[in-house]
Amino acid sequence: MKKKYELPCNIAQTLNIIGDRWTLLIIFEIFSGKKTFKELEERLTGIATNLLSGRLKELEKNGIIKAELYQSSPPRYIYSITSKGEDLREVFNSIILWGHKYLEVCYKKIVDKNTGDEVELRYFNPKTGILLKDDEVEIVEV
Repeated sequence: MKKKYELPCNIAQTLNIIGDRWTLLIIFEIFSGKKTFKELEERLTGIATNLLSGRLKELEKNGIIKAELYQSSPPRYIYSITSKGEDLREVFNSIILWGHKYLEVCYKKIVDKNTGDEVELRYFNPKTGILLKDDEVEIVEV
């Protein structure tokens, strides 16, 4: 059984779900349109088939993806992101933005589809309708 973080921390508990090696890359590939086991396996060079299978089952169990049977013999599935998984999009975008800023060799950036201009993530208060700066938000205990 895999070790879990027992810390009372959102980051630790989230890593218990998505922090294993390959897991974020699997989710990202499904976001990017890879829907079948074969497509994922081809795209994620070096992942063992049993590891990919296990990660997909865990992601489904945790409600991040859903598997839909499209062939019964042998069983084959199409994977898609759930609404719970869709809420990870900002996490991926944050990682891509960080990488674009700090990696020596960068492979991706995030741009406005209409203008091609690079974009930034911002904090938004839905009650006030105001965009906030980094120094205007804080992490608090709940």
